[in-house]
Amino acid sequence: MTSTAAHEPALPVLPAPATGAAPARVGSGAGSGAGGLTVPQGTALSVGAVLGTGVITLPALAAGIAGPASLVAWAALVVLSVPLASTFAALGARHPDGGGVSTYVRRAFGDRAAGAVGWCFYLAIPVGAPPASMMAGGYVADVVGGGRTTTLVVAASLILGTGLMNAAGLRFSGRVQLGLATVLALLMTATMAVALPHGHTESLTPFAPHGWGAVGSAAAVLVWGFAGWEAVASLAGDYRNPRRDVPRATGIAVAVVGVLYLGLAATSVLVLGPAAGSSAAPLSDLMAIALGEQARVVTAVVAVLLTIGAMNAYFAGGSRLGASLARDGALPAWLAKGSGPGEVPRRSVAVIAGSSASALALTAVLDLGMTPLMLLATGCFTLVYVLGTASALRLLERGSAGWWCAAVAFASVVALLVVNGLHALWALGVVGLSLAYQARRRRRVA
Repeated sequence: MTSTAAHEPALPVLPAPATGAAPARVGSGAGSGAGGLTVPQGTALSVGAVLGTGVITLPALAAGIAGPASLVAWAALVVLSVPLASTFAALGARHPDGGGVSTYVRRAFGDRAAGAVGWCFYLAIPVGAPPASMMAGGYVADVVGGGRTTTLVVAASLILGTGLMNAAGLRFSGRVQLGLATVLALLMTATMAVALPHGHTESLTPFAPHGWGAVGSAAAVLVWGFAGWEAVASLAGDYRNPRRDVPRATGIAVAVVGVLYLGLAATSVLVLGPAAGSSAAPLSDLMAIALGEQARVVTAVVAVLLTIGAMNAYFAGGSRLGASLARDGALPAWLAKGSGPGEVPRRSVAVIAGSSASALALTAVLDLGMTPLMLLATGCFTLVYVLGTASALRLLERGSAGWWCAAVAFASVVALLVVNGLHALWALGVVGLSLAYQARRRRRVA
């Protein structure tokens, strides 16, 4: 849910959406529509797919895990974005298809593996929705008070409200989603501009108070803010000239995202110092230092709107994904109702909303923070990247620049899956259950 968070899963050419912000298709008109996407438009959509509402809290979470050394984790994820985004750009340029990762996994490894990718996306939503909604809740609590109680009430309201919106068939348009991502980028830029002059280099010491091993743990959490590069591939077919324009747009998007993320993370550490790791609303704290306490209200409103946009897109794309997986036999058939064009997959919406509410209730009862559920979600995202880059190694010409990018990206995301620790067992378990279910179904049909 790092998006409009970017991550609005693209409402799929199923069975797999992009984890990131809905790569909203530009409307009809001159230079628009299928085959009409320009480099500036593609860049904006790619940036929107990666910039996520998670960044409103990620700098604090990462700083809490690794201290100032969390900047190393941010830098590592930015560097990893280069081969990872390049890999999906190469796949999209050579095999333009709206299905994105699922298409490549199917071509490389077959239908069962593609179904497993769908399960990873689908089951990442219920564990990702509680921390995403709690991020917004933390900003509201920062303004009105009430601490954890307010945070949980706001989170529950967002989950329930988003579920009802989708059950009624209400969704934000792609242009609204892109507009929300633009607001986030502008907010990040403004925050850096007004707060950075208040920073102090003394805040960088001690640099690694929790040891260097904590950098890996921070990186595992930060995957939340970088999921979305696979959307580059699903957009490829919309460009006027995919082979030329996809790499250009991707390169610009990587640079923009890297500057924004690194700049905001550095600003948080330099300005907030040790308090950065314990802040529930770091953007509000930064804005308040520079502009006064009244800025907290504005930042809280923006945080809530961005979270609603991201969760709405996740629920919309995820519910359609679940219904389509069921239609194709990768999930129980009763979930397929509403999978047709123009229909509302209310059963799938109910599963996502109910599972999300249950995960939030479990978080409240066990007094958990956001990090455990975020790691479960990022484990799923990371495993999807493992499968996607592995597919690239089979589909791209061996020894080509794209193939070497895929090799580097594959090794990197495998390492990220390892540092995800025991939480990665959730993602591996999801894949195992998917393969077992599909095998059992095939035997019954046969």
